[in-house]
Amino acid sequence: QVQLVESGGGLVQAGGSLRLSCAASGRTFSNYRMGWFRQAPGKEREFVAAIPWSGSTTDYTDSVKGRFTVSKTNAKSTVYLQMNSLKPEDTAVYYCAARHYTSHQYDYWGQGTQVTVSS
Repeated sequence: QVQLVESGGGLVQAGGSLRLSCAASGRTFSNYRMGWFRQAPGKEREFVAAIPWSGSTTDYTDSVKGRFTVSKTNAKSTVYLQMNSLKPEDTAVYYCAARHYTSHQYDYWGQGTQVTVSS
């Protein structure tokens, strides 16, 4: 059974930092791309960042470039999202997801972790 479990969310003041973790289990993810998404209240879910398990080419949405960093630890099957210089508009539920290279959509999703940035 595939599981993606996020952790690390919380309440932080603007300008602060948080590191989200996504522990992946239940299968081999070497042929998957791991993504982070977020959904703010009343808004659609949006892409934040992504990284392949095999490789290092990262991708970010423009609003987080230079502030967020996605990384992974293959040995621990964990993906991270380091978030610095947080802004109130970063407040959302953050989700981890996995997409096989041959798939056009993300196949597996975590339950989400809340990030709240106060002004």
